[in-house]
Amino acid sequence: MSARRNYQQNCPIARGLDVLGERWTLLVLRELIGGARRYADLRAALPGIATNLLADRLRELEEVGLVDRTELPPPIARTVYTLSATGWRKVPPVIQAIATFGLDLVDPDETAITPLNGFLAGVLLAFDRSARLSASYRVDIDDRRFEFAVHDGGLTAAQGSPDVTVTATAADLIAARLASTAAERKAALRRVKFDGAADSVKEMRSAFRLSADPGLAA
Repeated sequence: MSARRNYQQNCPIARGLDVLGERWTLLVLRELIGGARRYADLRAALPGIATNLLADRLRELEEVGLVDRTELPPPIARTVYTLSATGWRKVPPVIQAIATFGLDLVDPDETAITPLNGFLAGVLLAFDRSARLSASYRVDIDDRRFEFAVHDGGLTAAQGSPDVTVTATAADLIAARLASTAAERKAALRRVKFDGAADSVKEMRSAFRLSADPGLAA
């Protein structure tokens, strides 16, 4: 195992990069924003990562308190990885900022139409941290489920049954946010299904800017 990078500078950027700057680290954390993931799930989502390197990154993230490892009891009997409470507080703003920075660098072809990109572009990037609500959400995008909650202006782990369930395709969520015309965005958003109490749905749509014209600048 190679030594972890250390910039040996006592500044917040350098100290942050000591934790997050290794290759694959942020992509592992990106996957865990969607909820609990098995080791096999992470391997499948990160096809270029070596098995030992993934194990190293997960161990390092556990050591710094950003990731929790849980052994589920029988009959499931499997190990899952999740963001810790500290991870939920610190990681989503970083992922959101980097994803926003890289959004216009993504090639707009079919390889970009993935459940994860649908979640990032369609939901996470537009989260309004001034929204003071407390609720849990489930977002089903094609063949992947994302579960999380919002509490006091931040994202947290899902808690109990979802207050709102969203069902959508990745293509529609991406188009609802990034299509070139308002008509295309509105048409895509109309195909997104929201299930829950009317007030809860309204709060979620406001907090994540999933309204009639959900452009990132809205």
